Amino acid sequence: MVTLVRTDFPTLRTIFCIAGILLSFYALYVELSKEHNPDFQAMCDLSGTISCSKVFTSKYGKGFGIIGQILGEDNILNQPNSIYGIIFFCLQIALAMVFSYSASILLLLTSVVSVIGCFYLAYILMFVLEDACLVCISTYVVNAALFFINLIRWNSERRERKYTRKSKSD
Repeated sequence: MVTLVRTDFPTLRTIFCIAGILLSFYALYVELSKEHNPDFQAMCDLSGTISCSKVFTSKYGKGFGIIGQILGEDNILNQPNSIYGIIFFCLQIALAMVFSYSASILLLLTSVVSVIGCFYLAYILMFVLEDACLVCISTYVVNAALFFINLIRWNSERRERKYTRKSKSD
């Protein structure tokens, strides 16, 4: 009989999700502070080319620079990217509490979407805005780590499902 060990790294996932939530709240704080006070100086604004507030207040800081163009700037879905980040990281925590193959697929799919979003935003950061945003880069690292954790969990759930089906048919 094969004994399967669930590989989920719950503590590590929680740490990365909390880090992501904190980074997202900080990004939201910087964006809102800069909107209300143009003279606001964020801790992550180190120079003219290393400035998170420049990124967060750009047209790409809301709705990924896409939603506003398609649905209009005043559309309810055209929110700061950090709001989407907070929702994503909370969803990751909630889904991680469900031990099923479906939950592992959803965790992985949402991570794939977040990583694709990171590549898009990293491109914008480097080649369009020509800026380095420490909060953004930290968020990309968190998303990449969650992707790998979710990939490991999905693979573990898939193997468990395969062996469970095989043992039922024997």
